[in-house]
Amino acid sequence: MSLIVCRDKFQAGQLSKKNYIDIMGNFHSYLFEYTRFIKNTDIAKIEIYEDYLVFTLKNIDIKLQCYFLDKRIIPIEILNFNSYEKQDADIFFSLFENDMVFFDIGAHIGFYSMMAAKLHKTIKIFSFEPIPHTFELLSNNILINDLNNIYPFNIGLLDKNNKVNFYLNPTMSGNASAQNIAEIKDIEQVSVNVTLLDDFFYKEKINKLDIIKCDVEGSELLVLQGGLKSITLHTPILFVEMLRKWSKKFNYHPNDIIKLLANLGYRCFISKNNKLLEFFTMNEETVTTNFFFLHRNKHQKQIQRLLVN
Repeated sequence: MSLIVCRDKFQAGQLSKKNYIDIMGNFHSYLFEYTRFIKNTDIAKIEIYEDYLVFTLKNIDIKLQCYFLDKRIIPIEILNFNSYEKQDADIFFSLFENDMVFFDIGAHIGFYSMMAAKLHKTIKIFSFEPIPHTFELLSNNILINDLNNIYPFNIGLLDKNNKVNFYLNPTMSGNASAQNIAEIKDIEQVSVNVTLLDDFFYKEKINKLDIIKCDVEGSELLVLQGGLKSITLHTPILFVEMLRKWSKKFNYHPNDIIKLLANLGYRCFISKNNKLLEFFTMNEETVTTNFFFLHRNKHQKQIQRLLVN
C-alpha cells in the first residue's frame, strides 16, 4: 500500500484512525532513516518539493534536481554507492586549467558540467544532452546552481546531421542511446536532433577545444569520427566511456577507439590509486569502463605528474 492509497482509504472510512496513524508512522520513519543513511555518502541533504526532489552534494554545494524515481540517476547512484565515479572524477578534474573549453557530450543532468564549473570558474562549458526531459533537468540544475559558464544544447553529437530515434527507459535515463542497448522490447523512442562535433564547432565559431567527456552509451566512436578535424587540430584531453557490450550494438569494438586516437598521437590510460596506468588493449577480462586519452606530446606534463611509477 502506498502513502496516497493509505490516506485515501482512511478518508474513505476504510481504515481506523489508529491503524492509519500506525501505517503512516512506518512510512514517515524512512524520512528519519535517511538522515542516518546519508552520513556516509556524498549527499549533504535531500529537499522535498511538490513535484521533485533536490539533492545537495557535500563539500562542493552542488544541487541536483530529480523529477521522478530514476533507478540510475546520479543522486540515487550516490545514495546507493556513497559516491559517483570518485577516483575517475578526481583525476579528470585535476586535468583542468584556467580558461579551458570543455565539451560535455552526454551531459545527462549535468554532474560533470557543474562540478567542472564550480571547481574551475574561468572555464567555458558546452553541455550536450539530446533527450528533452533530461535536458530540462540539466537546464534547471544549471539555473538553481547559478552557473553562468555552462552553455546547454538540446542536441546529440554523432557522425551525421539528422534526426534520429533514441531509445529511452524512463527509470534508467542515463542509458538513453541511439541503439536499444538494454534490449527492452517495448522501450520508449524519442526523436532527437544530432549533428557532427566538427560542424557544431564551426557553426558556433569556437576557437579552441581543451577537454572532452564523451559518455553516450555505445556511440562514442561515432562521436569521435564526427569530430576528427577538431580533435586533430586542437588535441584535447579525452575522457571516454567504453563498453564492449554497448559498442557491439554500433558494430565496432572499443579497441577501434584506442587505435583511432593512437593514430592521432594519443596514449590511453585508466585510473589506479588516483594515478594513471597506461592501457593498451581491451579484452574479455577488462572491467574498466572509463578511459583517459592524453596526447603524448601536448599533455606530456600531465602524463608525468599522474603516471603510475
